[in-house]
Amino acid sequence: MSSDNTTHFGYQTVNEDDKAGMVHGVFTRVASKYDIMNDLMSVGIHRLWKEAMMDWLSPRPGQRLLDVAGGTGDVAFRFLGRAPGATATVLDMTESMLVEGRKRAEAEKLADRLDWIVGDAMALPFPDNSFDVYTISFGIRNVVRVQDALSEAYRVLRHGGRLMVLEFSQIPNEMLQKAYDLYSFNVIPALGQMVTGDRESYQYLVESIRKFPEQEVFAGMIRKAGFDQVKYRNLSLGIAALHSGWKV
Repeated sequence: MSSDNTTHFGYQTVNEDDKAGMVHGVFTRVASKYDIMNDLMSVGIHRLWKEAMMDWLSPRPGQRLLDVAGGTGDVAFRFLGRAPGATATVLDMTESMLVEGRKRAEAEKLADRLDWIVGDAMALPFPDNSFDVYTISFGIRNVVRVQDALSEAYRVLRHGGRLMVLEFSQIPNEMLQKAYDLYSFNVIPALGQMVTGDRESYQYLVESIRKFPEQEVFAGMIRKAGFDQVKYRNLSLGIAALHSGWKV
């Protein structure tokens, strides 16, 4: 980020003040087809990644989860399914995503264990030391100032609380990364056009993946926010990665 408070929106350079509204526009436009597109883009593999996230997280009964950029509640539903008596708060900047999630919660009889809140990852509307677990999946790369979001995660977690981030990442093999880029830039925007009628939003999403820091750099950002025992695991050769940290 440069000194004149610019940031990136995919491959565009934009003012920080503009990015949140632009990201909001993307997810408002794709909300109703978001889950279908996740299945198509990843050939369903995102489900396996989220199950791997839950395996490493090991949800425990009675825990309080904050799922940021939680959208339609995919991660929160998985967490509650593994943790009897646990509760979850799903926070997202896009109300239309939360509306889709509420419909799912009612259908799955989980509405009484879930709260849905419109909010900003960089300024969470919760007191210090409020949650046992903080998760964010495929959302942190859309935040205007990632370091601020990580600092907020640290603030709202209780001592002994855990952060877990699932995000697209970088394949540590140059040839495989090039092959994946060919797929991403040629297939995903075309799929977006076909399924949602919106090519531009999915062009942004694939560009935002390539702009996100590689694994070691992002792990350093988590440590800078105050977290301890920071580790990561590559998924599907590094197409995605799980990052874990603890507030001790």
